[in-house]
Amino acid sequence: MLLATHLERVFVLKDKGQDIRLTDPEPRWSVEAVMNYYANMYPILTTAKASAPQIKDDAVEYRFESVMGTKG
Repeated sequence: MLLATHLERVFVLKDKGQDIRLTDPEPRWSVEAVMNYYANMYPILTTAKASAPQIKDDAVEYRFESVMGTKG
Protein backbone atom coordinates (compact mmCIF):
# COMPACT_ATOMS: atom_id res chain seq x y z
CA MET A 1 0.00 0.00 0.00
CA LEU A 2 1.27 3.45 -0.90
CA LEU A 3 0.74 6.14 1.71
CA ALA A 4 0.64 9.75 0.58
CA THR A 5 1.87 12.21 3.15
CA HIS A 6 2.04 15.96 2.93
CA LEU A 7 5.65 17.08 3.27
CA GLU A 8 6.39 20.22 5.20
CA ARG A 9 8.24 22.96 3.34
CA VAL A 10 11.46 24.27 4.83
CA PHE A 11 13.35 27.28 3.53
CA VAL A 12 17.08 27.67 4.05
CA LEU A 13 18.85 30.98 3.72
CA LYS A 14 22.63 31.18 3.67
CA ASP A 15 23.72 34.42 5.29
CA LYS A 16 27.32 35.22 6.29
CA GLY A 17 28.23 31.55 5.92
CA GLN A 18 25.44 30.37 8.25
CA ASP A 19 22.43 28.30 7.22
CA ILE A 20 19.27 29.87 8.62
CA ARG A 21 16.20 27.62 8.60
CA LEU A 22 12.96 29.49 8.00
CA THR A 23 9.58 27.94 8.72
CA ASP A 24 6.76 28.06 6.20
CA PRO A 25 4.55 31.04 7.13
CA GLU A 26 1.67 29.86 4.93
CA PRO A 27 1.69 26.54 3.04
CA ARG A 28 -0.62 27.91 0.32
CA TRP A 29 1.82 30.68 -0.61
CA SER A 30 4.17 30.38 -3.56
CA VAL A 31 7.89 30.14 -2.90
CA GLU A 32 8.25 33.72 -4.18
CA ALA A 33 5.61 34.95 -1.73
CA VAL A 34 7.49 33.30 1.15
CA MET A 35 10.72 34.94 -0.02
CA ASN A 36 8.97 38.33 -0.11
CA TYR A 37 7.55 37.72 3.37
CA TYR A 38 11.01 37.12 4.84
CA ALA A 39 12.70 39.90 2.82
CA ASN A 40 11.76 42.43 5.53
CA MET A 41 13.90 40.56 8.07
CA TYR A 42 16.57 39.38 5.62
CA PRO A 43 17.19 42.09 2.98
CA ILE A 44 19.52 39.70 1.11
CA LEU A 45 16.36 37.94 -0.08
CA THR A 46 15.40 40.87 -2.31
CA THR A 47 18.09 39.72 -4.75
CA ALA A 48 17.93 35.99 -4.03
CA LYS A 49 16.50 33.15 -6.05
CA ALA A 50 15.08 29.86 -4.85
CA SER A 51 16.77 26.60 -5.78
CA ALA A 52 14.87 23.59 -7.03
CA PRO A 53 13.27 21.78 -4.08
CA GLN A 54 15.01 18.80 -2.52
CA ILE A 55 13.47 16.27 -0.16
CA LYS A 56 15.43 16.09 3.08
CA ASP A 57 14.38 14.61 6.43
CA ASP A 58 10.72 14.22 5.38
CA ALA A 59 10.51 17.87 4.31
CA VAL A 60 10.75 19.70 1.02
CA GLU A 61 13.73 22.00 1.29
CA TYR A 62 14.14 25.16 -0.77
CA ARG A 63 17.40 27.09 -0.59
CA PHE A 64 17.35 30.84 -1.03
CA GLU A 65 20.59 31.76 -2.74
CA SER A 66 21.83 35.28 -3.21
CA VAL A 67 22.64 36.21 -6.77
CA MET A 68 24.79 39.16 -5.67
CA GLY A 69 28.49 38.78 -6.26
CA THR A 70 28.20 35.72 -8.49
CA LYS A 71 29.21 35.74 -12.12
CA GLY A 72 27.77 33.65 -14.90
